[in-house]
Amino acid sequence: GYYPKEDMEFVNAFKPMAEEIILENILKEEAGEGILVLEDFRETISRAGMITEEEIMTEAKTLASTEASGVIGTIKILPRALRSINWLELILALSTIIIIYGFKRITKVVPSTLVALIVVSGLAIGFGFNYIPIEKIPEGFPFPVIEIFTGFKLGNITPYIFTALTLALLGAIDSLLTSVVADNMTKTKHKPNKELVGQGIGNSIGAIFGGIPGAGATIRTVVNINSGGKTRLSGMIAGVMLLFILLALGPIASKIPAAVLAGILITVGIGVMDYKGLRAIPSLPKDISFGPFRLSSEVMIMLVVLILASTWNLVYAVGIGLIIASLMFMKKIGELTGIRSDVKLLKEEAWADEAEFPEDLKDKVFIKHIKGPLFFGSTSNFQQLVDQIPPSAEAVVIRMDRMQYVDQSGLYTLEDNLVFLEGHNITVLLVDVLDQPRYMMERIDIIPDLIPEEHIFADFDGCMAWIKININDTRKNQEQ
Repeated sequence: GYYPKEDMEFVNAFKPMAEEIILENILKEEAGEGILVLEDFRETISRAGMITEEEIMTEAKTLASTEASGVIGTIKILPRALRSINWLELILALSTIIIIYGFKRITKVVPSTLVALIVVSGLAIGFGFNYIPIEKIPEGFPFPVIEIFTGFKLGNITPYIFTALTLALLGAIDSLLTSVVADNMTKTKHKPNKELVGQGIGNSIGAIFGGIPGAGATIRTVVNINSGGKTRLSGMIAGVMLLFILLALGPIASKIPAAVLAGILITVGIGVMDYKGLRAIPSLPKDISFGPFRLSSEVMIMLVVLILASTWNLVYAVGIGLIIASLMFMKKIGELTGIRSDVKLLKEEAWADEAEFPEDLKDKVFIKHIKGPLFFGSTSNFQQLVDQIPPSAEAVVIRMDRMQYVDQSGLYTLEDNLVFLEGHNITVLLVDVLDQPRYMMERIDIIPDLIPEEHIFADFDGCMAWIKININDTRKNQEQ
């Protein structure tokens, strides 16, 4: 029931700042036109004198609205809002909420959101209530901006390439997030590639008509689904209806009370909350610690995204949350790979095909089971390989059939360990090297410079046959 733009006392406090911003814009325009302010100050004074009170008030209202927006802005303005409640607007919003939840109990054939919008808006318009409508919807069909092609200059876009890439990335994240929310609500599975290609085509065409880039909107999607839209057809109909309103129903739609939309958005916000996830918070494993306090990494990520989305920007918050989640995931995978991939004596721990290994060779041959990817997050554990091998070792078998991937950091760590073992006359045997790790090792000549082809085996049986012949021969030669 409170609108900062309508609180003239609050708006007037921003008039000096509004005048300053308008003057700054004039100076920027003159700089773009090549006008030197010090030489042509009369032009600046002339333009400043043409500023109207209406322009100042419009800018001041924009500043007031921006100051009161978001969670922080709402908290700042809350005492003033409570003193200046517009009771008519509050009643309209509450009526909308009651109809939305109440009509669902009667029938779900007709979307309760649509019923609330028509009924409350119709009553407000029919009885001539002095309500605040939504902002005016522009009318008419936009024309293509041909200057995009005819006046194209590479120098005009180069300063904004990084910004464009950032917006594209964040827009993609936002769209995929919306798709996941829609999947959870409709029990379907979206196709990410098609989603992003469609978004790119839409933004490209929209730019030709002077539009700004957009992304999937979670709130609008949730409203669509809650209103009964479950297929692609519902999204297409929504787009056609928006075009129809733009062309023919702009004046009528502009009469919808803003309080009605506020009531709809409140119900959408309540509906989009993940109550199942919130109830699961106490049972999540507490895998990170801050001094004496232990916390779940999942909860920490959720809190970070919640705080950033509430106080800053939803899209940036999601991006930062993805980065933190990726780092956490890599840390966990690295720790898990290190824990599962220690060097083991064959007489202590053996896989099924290692059970019949000769007893007299078990003190001479050691084995490393690599379980999981070898990447920069797990290299610190793998670097301990040389420390885990006792002085009595004559051969080390590295079983790689469960190492599906190795990155550059893991590759160089592997090379360093192999060089060390070669320097200490320890033979290294590789078993069941998968395609990607083998390709990487061949690229930097680990194969065949450090590990010759005859020391690479397709299975452990072939490796064991080589060990029985060569390790025995080595021991006999040393005894002689």
